[in-house]
Amino acid sequence: MFIALTLSVVCALHAQEFRCSVTINSQKLQTTTQGYESNDKKVFDNMKQAIEDLVNGRRWTNMTFEAVEQIDCSIALILNQRTTATDFGGQLQIQLRRPVYNSTYTTGLFNYLESGNFTFSFNETQPLDFDLNNFYSNLSSTLAYYCYIMLGIYFDSYAPNGGEPFYALAQEVQQTAENSGYVGWRGSEGQKSRYWFMENHTNGAYEELHTAYYIYHRQGLDMMTKNQPAARASIIEALRDIQKVNKKRTNLLSVQQFMDVKIQELVSIFTPAPPQEQKAVYDIVKEVSPINVVKMKDFNTK
Repeated sequence: MFIALTLSVVCALHAQEFRCSVTINSQKLQTTTQGYESNDKKVFDNMKQAIEDLVNGRRWTNMTFEAVEQIDCSIALILNQRTTATDFGGQLQIQLRRPVYNSTYTTGLFNYLESGNFTFSFNETQPLDFDLNNFYSNLSSTLAYYCYIMLGIYFDSYAPNGGEPFYALAQEVQQTAENSGYVGWRGSEGQKSRYWFMENHTNGAYEELHTAYYIYHRQGLDMMTKNQPAARASIIEALRDIQKVNKKRTNLLSVQQFMDVKIQELVSIFTPAPPQEQKAVYDIVKEVSPINVVKMKDFNTK
């Protein structure tokens, strides 16, 4: 029911939720001396197909999408080790995009590169299986976790708290996986573990995070073609919600991800804006994400 605010979701076609492009980068394995690492291209083709089949072929919600309404995202797996014929390690990058109403512009919602070494087993003779109550593999559980995170953020951008049920599902995936022995699922493993993205979005103390996604996109970007000053005012309001979350807890993973993915867009939107708006945005970014403030060097901040 959430997406009905802007998209006409009907039952005529039965497309799945995601239109996800997958890339497997195995170039770093070419420097090794083991033949199966440098020559076995087929396994990487099968890995790509298995990931696409899981993400694009599974029904993740009880909603029906038309093909043109599928959620645009990409998954890149950068492999840097292969310890056995079926055991791999590398980095995982997830990107999520959203169309902006009444325009050809697409905005980034999520762009995250896991900083740790992502290890998993993959047997090309077996499909990737997943369900909420069982841990089949680190690869399938990690992909499912990020699918639910992406659904949460996507639907938050269309309706107030629209992503709530999907964050709850991401929490179920995390709780099932945390005893698997694989690194990345426990909160004790650092602020960039998968636990914290889930926690940030299910913790009621950070409710403004959900509000910010909705106001920024639905009342901000989606209104840019109708009333730019009002739309910019909504975007600043959304940034103030992000600022409120930051005051409750600094360096929150989800806040930093929000600012990282939006900073260039903010520069583009507010470069032609009045000085008072530029200063408001600059001051918020300086407080919330100081590393990004250099990108606003041309703003009038007096």
